[in-house]
Amino acid sequence: MRFTRPVTDIIRNRVSVRTYDDNPIEPGREALLRDFVSSGPAGPFGTKGRFELITARPGDADALKGLGTYGAIRNPAGFLAGAVANEGRDLEDFGYIMETVILLATDLGLGTCWLGGSFRQSRFAAAVRVGEHESIPAVVSVGNPAVKRRFVEKLMRRGANADSRLPWERLFFLGGFDRPLSRHEAGAYAEPLEMVRLAPSASNKQPWRVVKDPSSAVYHFHLQRTKGYDRSRKRLFRMADLQRVDMGIALCHFALTAEELGLPGAWVAADPRIVPEPPDAEYVVSWRG
Repeated sequence: MRFTRPVTDIIRNRVSVRTYDDNPIEPGREALLRDFVSSGPAGPFGTKGRFELITARPGDADALKGLGTYGAIRNPAGFLAGAVANEGRDLEDFGYIMETVILLATDLGLGTCWLGGSFRQSRFAAAVRVGEHESIPAVVSVGNPAVKRRFVEKLMRRGANADSRLPWERLFFLGGFDRPLSRHEAGAYAEPLEMVRLAPSASNKQPWRVVKDPSSAVYHFHLQRTKGYDRSRKRLFRMADLQRVDMGIALCHFALTAEELGLPGAWVAADPRIVPEPPDAEYVVSWRG
């Protein structure tokens, strides 16, 4: 993956865009985006996935309205959608790959917005030709950002505290969950961790927790579930486990930043079995630097 500017700048500058202008994506930028999603980008767990950029044909701007996004999005030029096989760490891989695509779109000057529960799954499933053992966990609107945000969009951001993030001491730890990790102790990995902290998440719940090994550059990523969040939403809206998708987004930010900083490493399954582990916490994967 190659960007035209530092990935840390892209991550810091990217915001959710729900209001777009009426113009289609410029052909050159659309071609770059379409080429990347069709190249089969991979996530850290190797789950198979198919990603597509869905845009309206010339003169058929109303075609996208039939896909349905419950009124949250206005005038998108298209949607990014992906189908993944229902197996293993499928949702983490989905979040990882889709966030990589979003960062590319942001680098191209396009606006995007994650849609986890506010889209009609059956219509997107038909558009992407979802197989029997596949699912669409989320979709992403894409287009040219409008000059001004709608009042309802500002209200939604304010209601979700979209611009706020949890402090370091509640996210990153050393040796166990009882000792916060300082930026000094993180050393060269302070910046990848900061990019994790700034990652977007469903309803801004920020479910990632990372524990550094005291004697090595090994970082253990855990999912700290928000009590009742996914259970109630999945029941009401038949939604995917979005907090697992959020973990994939965090892993993407960490890995891309580490790569950019020249910090070699790999994702490995190495559960440290930290005791005591907080309630509703689940081990996901470790980064071995």
